[in-house]
Amino acid sequence: MGGRGRSRTQRKHFRQSRENVWKRPKSDDSTNATPDDANNNSNSTWEPFATQNPAFDEYYKVQEIVSPEEWDSFIEYLRKPLPAAFRINSSSQFYVDIRLQLENDFMKSLQAEDADGIEVDAIKPLPWYPENLAWQSNFSRNQLRKNQTLERFHEFLKLENEIGNITRQEAVSMVPPLFLDVRPEHFVLDMCAAPGSKTFQLLEMIYKLTEPGTLPSGMVIANDLDVQRCNLLIHQTKRMCTANLIVTNHEAQHFPSCHLHRNHSSDSQIGIRQLQFDRVLCDVPCSGDGTLRKAPDIWRKWNAGMGNGLHGLQVQIAMRGVALLKVGGRMVYSTCSMNPVENEAVVAEVLRRCGGAIELLDVSTELPQLARRPGLKKWKVRDKGLWLASYKDVPKYRRSVVTPGMFPSGKLHEETSEHNNETATGQTCENGDGDSKNGLQSMDDSVPANHLVAEVSDLPLERCMRIVPHDQNSGSFFIAVFRKLSPLPAPAATGKKPTNLPEKTDPSESQPQKQMNDMEEESNGDDTDLSGVRDVQISEATPDANILGTEMNEAPVDTVKNKISEENEKEKPEPSSDVKTDAKTIAGKRKLQMQGRWRGVDPVIFYKDDAVVGRILEFYGIKESFPFKGHLITRNNDMNHVKRIYYVSDSVKKVLELNFLAGQQLKIASVGLKMFERQTSKEGTSAPCIFRISSEGLPLILPHIAKQILYASAVDFKHLLQYKSIKFADFVDPEFGEKASKLLPGCCVVVLNREAQPSSDSLQDDATPIAVGCWRGRTNISVMVTAIDCQELLGRVSMLLSAEDNTSKPSIPEAAEERKANDSDVKGDNGISMAPATLD
Repeated sequence: MGGRGRSRTQRKHFRQSRENVWKRPKSDDSTNATPDDANNNSNSTWEPFATQNPAFDEYYKVQEIVSPEEWDSFIEYLRKPLPAAFRINSSSQFYVDIRLQLENDFMKSLQAEDADGIEVDAIKPLPWYPENLAWQSNFSRNQLRKNQTLERFHEFLKLENEIGNITRQEAVSMVPPLFLDVRPEHFVLDMCAAPGSKTFQLLEMIYKLTEPGTLPSGMVIANDLDVQRCNLLIHQTKRMCTANLIVTNHEAQHFPSCHLHRNHSSDSQIGIRQLQFDRVLCDVPCSGDGTLRKAPDIWRKWNAGMGNGLHGLQVQIAMRGVALLKVGGRMVYSTCSMNPVENEAVVAEVLRRCGGAIELLDVSTELPQLARRPGLKKWKVRDKGLWLASYKDVPKYRRSVVTPGMFPSGKLHEETSEHNNETATGQTCENGDGDSKNGLQSMDDSVPANHLVAEVSDLPLERCMRIVPHDQNSGSFFIAVFRKLSPLPAPAATGKKPTNLPEKTDPSESQPQKQMNDMEEESNGDDTDLSGVRDVQISEATPDANILGTEMNEAPVDTVKNKISEENEKEKPEPSSDVKTDAKTIAGKRKLQMQGRWRGVDPVIFYKDDAVVGRILEFYGIKESFPFKGHLITRNNDMNHVKRIYYVSDSVKKVLELNFLAGQQLKIASVGLKMFERQTSKEGTSAPCIFRISSEGLPLILPHIAKQILYASAVDFKHLLQYKSIKFADFVDPEFGEKASKLLPGCCVVVLNREAQPSSDSLQDDATPIAVGCWRGRTNISVMVTAIDCQELLGRVSMLLSAEDNTSKPSIPEAAEERKANDSDVKGDNGISMAPATLD
């Protein structure tokens, strides 16, 4: 599923839990409900959703999505729950171990039986996904939760998913990023990114082959219109622990490109003058009927008008994606809808508008084991009960809703019938019921669909691909791959002017957003009327000021280099009196901040407190080879109360600097990798360095620090994870305890010595070290990571110890063990609570 102002099944379903979506009360059936059912709703039994809709059957039989011979199999699969699928995070240091565990343990130990009693694999790798990194179960998510035989496997999935080692994702949702051909140096835009599973894939791709302690030269910008879904996107991608990601909050069709004005010096050190991308993922909002297997509530709500109403918005988003794409770059357009009006019709319209500037690629030889079908070249449009084969068949009063671009030819046919002329006189039917009294064709008098001769497109739409459920027991998806050959023509050159541009950038007040609200609240009639989607032509030549409907303010180059925080204050508009009042009346919350021109959004400020940065460099012995200064940012205007310091890659740094120079056109919801966090305990504030290394930033900075490091044997490392806090004298290896006592008070890092050599104090021989952040107190070492991370690391270390006979090895003194076992929230001698969840 792609991110959007609405999910494909509308935002109200995102707000509501979907845990039991395959069950509902009998009284929920509006056609059979009685007053007594309503009164006894609390005592009603539960039954599955009705998985049928006559309008759905009629529509897709006419569109010939599948052949008549396949229809029964197609529908049968649509009515089955979707198998659970997940993907291994290839950037995780444990991804090889996880894959081996699946191949050698779960795949062999778990068995399932099909409907005929034949034994089949309970889990198996998806044959078309590279390197056995994606897996699918023959059980649905509900079955995984309830089957006791699968309990161990389900717990494994939950743990690894929460840590970020795997991502639970629908199988067909994994397909679009694979056709982008992303490389580590690419700048990638995910236009409609929430909930973030595809963004996670894109990040994995730019990190592929990246050495530990280094960052790729590319980056990903993940955008979504809805603030709540942005929060979900941020939560999902934080598991990646990346410094190469920016999360933004914009309407995708108006995403800014941050042009630099010509008066800026050409020798600017930021390296880029306009935000353009090597790869664009355009996974647009859609009606979502490809997700029927996991969201069966769509069955009773589906109607053809849902797709018609989204067509215009989808074209706008795709056109903006092409405009932001570099020449030679690749864009993937995708939906989880089967509707050709949302799929082939959008692709055809984009090709027509761009002329020869883009081409539709034939990717049939890529991922050869993926079962896919070619795109359609002919289809019909259904509107208010009428089947329409061409735009000339559209009644005059419906031409603001049904546009030429919805049809295969895309042509604006001349009006030839007296019927249409009568309609133009204003004798229209406002409710769209087709009243024959006004000279309009009645729905009852409409020409049968099988008697209409559909137009045939002359564009190579067979290069698109459609995935259907019965080909490989999956959901449905549509994918088209574009390559940009030359810059887009200016709007005037295309014969269309950028009219009706929005006056506001507030997503809550946008027209497409309002239309989706209307769709959500529409009654379940034959078709939903979603008229009025603006048809705006946007190209590289369209200024951001026109797209955003605002005046762009630019900051001088030297300000960005030396006084970013001060300039941010200058550019901030004064909050209105109601904003000030709101900030004061919100109990327990800090005052609303400003991100340049964006109200109520935390600012992005380069952290330039030289005294603090100097102490961090000295305390941890950070090597000069690590790009450090100039890469630190904070989200707080008050430099005296900064709690977290984030690290950004060189590519993200350049984009942030460009954004400042362009007047902060990007509304940034999240950026950077949390590298340091202020320690607020009494003991922490007296330490030489009050900023500790966060768990998220530790893997990146670990190869570049020379101080405050300890190397522990597997036994001591395991004990530290088990008991959270251990006194220096209680470690199994007395030399380790002695070295710990000689460290400076404050944050330290304990690294697992896999070779069991006490004298080994180097990372040179370990490409993927296992390490944990700790606190060196007066008499003890205490772990400072979450309980879930401790659990994961403990499992990995236990696997290393499993082949050893530990009975002859000494253990922690009995008294110390008893003291720690009886205290789940162990406090070190430094007074810092070691309850993991409270520390990181």
